[in-house]
Amino acid sequence: MGDCIHRGSMPHALLRTSAWTLMLLAGFGPLAPIAASAQTDAARVAAARPAWIERSDANARVLLAVTARFEPEAAASFGLEGLDERISDLSTGYDERQQKAYTEAAVDLERRLAAEKDPQVRQDLEILIVAARNNARGLELNRKYTLPYLNLSQLLFGSLRGLLDDRVAPARRPAALVRLRRYAGLEPGYTPIAQLAQERIRERLNRPGILFPYRAEVEKDLANNAAFVEGMGQLFEKYKIAGYQEPLAKLKTDLAAYDGFLREQVLPRARDDFRQPPELYAFALKQFGVDLPPAELTALARAAFADIQRQMQVLAPQVAKAKGYRSTDYRDVIRELKKDQLVGETILPHYQERLAQIEQIIRREKLVTLPDRPARIRLASAAESAAVPAPNMSPPRLLNNTGEQGEFILPLNIPAPPGTAAGKTERVDDFTHTAASWTLTAHEARPGHELQFASLVEKGVSTARAIYAFNSTNVEGWALYAESITLPFMPPEGQLISLQARLQRAARAFLDPGLQAGTVTREEAMRVLTQEVMLSQPFANQEVERYTFRSPGQATSYFYGYTRLNELRKDAEQRMGSRFDAQKFHDFILAQGLLPPALLRKAVMEQFIDAGAVGANGR
Repeated sequence: MGDCIHRGSMPHALLRTSAWTLMLLAGFGPLAPIAASAQTDAARVAAARPAWIERSDANARVLLAVTARFEPEAAASFGLEGLDERISDLSTGYDERQQKAYTEAAVDLERRLAAEKDPQVRQDLEILIVAARNNARGLELNRKYTLPYLNLSQLLFGSLRGLLDDRVAPARRPAALVRLRRYAGLEPGYTPIAQLAQERIRERLNRPGILFPYRAEVEKDLANNAAFVEGMGQLFEKYKIAGYQEPLAKLKTDLAAYDGFLREQVLPRARDDFRQPPELYAFALKQFGVDLPPAELTALARAAFADIQRQMQVLAPQVAKAKGYRSTDYRDVIRELKKDQLVGETILPHYQERLAQIEQIIRREKLVTLPDRPARIRLASAAESAAVPAPNMSPPRLLNNTGEQGEFILPLNIPAPPGTAAGKTERVDDFTHTAASWTLTAHEARPGHELQFASLVEKGVSTARAIYAFNSTNVEGWALYAESITLPFMPPEGQLISLQARLQRAARAFLDPGLQAGTVTREEAMRVLTQEVMLSQPFANQEVERYTFRSPGQATSYFYGYTRLNELRKDAEQRMGSRFDAQKFHDFILAQGLLPPALLRKAVMEQFIDAGAVGANGR
């Protein structure tokens, strides 16, 4: 199943290891005001924030200042004001300057920690210090190992889309033209960004031991770039931004020259081995929140994979009997279910109806507290599908939010691999059959991503916990857990596909590290995904790209986060007995922000369980 957080402003493959960059690379979208009632609610939440959060947020501004300085497009996308026209500076030494700034920020935060007495503010300071140190370390590792390769067309499309969107206030959209002119070098004091990116690559082309990008990654990027460039023009046309033609024509010329440079200087020396150096892969896992050694994670995932297959095989005959299918093997049943495809204009209304059904279940079963407002779902454009070729969630901005909402986005086509006919796309059947809409909606919308990110805004979580604590283990673990608590109330065919999605996440947790360790081949990964998990060929290929070069390590976080959260719930149930309330537990989890597993466990054990004991004893 498709599942990722998508954030789409400029975004910074340069700093591939910062927490926010990881979110940006996975993708994240722009937001804008909605109903006045939502704005009132946001103001009420802000006014009710405890004093300790205000003090914590004052500390977070130390890191926000660094993000705004070096990644202004990213900082604008998550809510910092006054940055819409600013762009990143890729002049020589950008990474050294950034590393120095994060190191200095860590020192400042450590000084504040030494003087701080409040335990919650101290915990947030520790989160901020880890984020600053990790960002500095990531820059150091990138400089040590990798060529500073960028797919500029995709990054710039994401930056412009961050401002040209239905949910962005009209007054902000003209800033996209300023960004465009600056990227093209048409504003005084600005060098064309494609020229700067090329210069940064040339600086390290002949450095001994430097790792060139994986060949398939470069080929894929070059094949997709036309869609991104075309998408830029479509955005400016849609929002009627006058005067874009000249700077866009200049930028297109610059990007074509940059792509020519990549074909001439980078592609011939690109790696045929996608594996990362162990030090880089270990650091990536740490950034994603996976603190289990790959060998242990693999063993755990393989055992879970076999168990989920057994569950699917028990359920499949029930589905086959109800549907009149001849075969009862789960693989054949999934093949048959996929034939019930939604087409064209029926897709969006179907998902909207499915969301309403799931919300009814959530309220009836008291699974978690839902907001009164509806969630948003839409279909992706061609360029968005090329950027993130799987269903994804575009969350609300987390700072200075005045009622903005996230959005569940459905891409229906995946760009074809390099070498196929120009303009051809591959249609997947994994997202648009009716049985799949149950688990996809639970994951991306409610009670999954949409609800979690809305909670960050609506519950007044501190900046440290909403932004700098970000880890995929928390975010994706919650979304997979959200599927699991909804599963018992789905019809049998929905349950089977939800188990298929869980099987896919278990497969990720042994295929991703196996590919990176060289114990699993690409062919074996494709076999598992297409013949055991039953993904379509194009979606399985996109999955393998994810493990090998799109975001190695990240896909393991779904299974690991779900496993840790399940363990935490079982421990809480055991400790609390009849006092355990699932809805209160889930509300508490969402109120903690994006804490990594160890800190989340600490909060549950010390605050939720103890508070429950106090309530039960009347104290």
